[in-house]
Amino acid sequence: MCAERCGAAWCRSDPLLWDYHDHRWCRPVHDDRELFALLILEGKQAGLSWATVLHREAQIRAACSGLDPEAVARYTESDLGRLMGAPGIIRNRRKLAALVQNARAFLGVQAEAGSFDAYLWGWCGGEPIDHRPRSMADIPAEDGLSRRLSADLRRRGFAFVGPTIVYSYLQAAGLINDHLVGCPCRGG
Repeated sequence: MCAERCGAAWCRSDPLLWDYHDHRWCRPVHDDRELFALLILEGKQAGLSWATVLHREAQIRAACSGLDPEAVARYTESDLGRLMGAPGIIRNRRKLAALVQNARAFLGVQAEAGSFDAYLWGWCGGEPIDHRPRSMADIPAEDGLSRRLSADLRRRGFAFVGPTIVYSYLQAAGLINDHLVGCPCRGG
């Protein structure tokens, strides 16, 4: 660990956030199931902090069939009722309904593109976009890519995929590398 990591600006003294910064944030993800999980987790962040979501991630995954899109797509109103009473998760009715809606839309994209990975990474030509930011002020909340992808996801039936959530998702899935120049976690 290094005190010069860019995560110092947002991780503070939270070991879970530091671990996320050091080992997951801006690291390319190509597994469809994990791409779905990250999309759901990012959507749960709307109106909340990432720390709140991250601290509930294990409970969310456990309560929601491991965030397996095929299992979640089969959820019924009864399942949503069960989730409304599940301890340790974010129990927002609209976000829980979006969980199922997004699973179904996700499976539609998989069927069309062969994999969600192919669809998603096609937006950046298969290579991560490295913005090489020098300060946190250089990292936008959204950009042209997140706005275009957000519009396409909404057109395909996804919910909780506004441009800011999508930008954060692109970072989480490693399509965008926003580790500050000089951060030892930024990779190649």
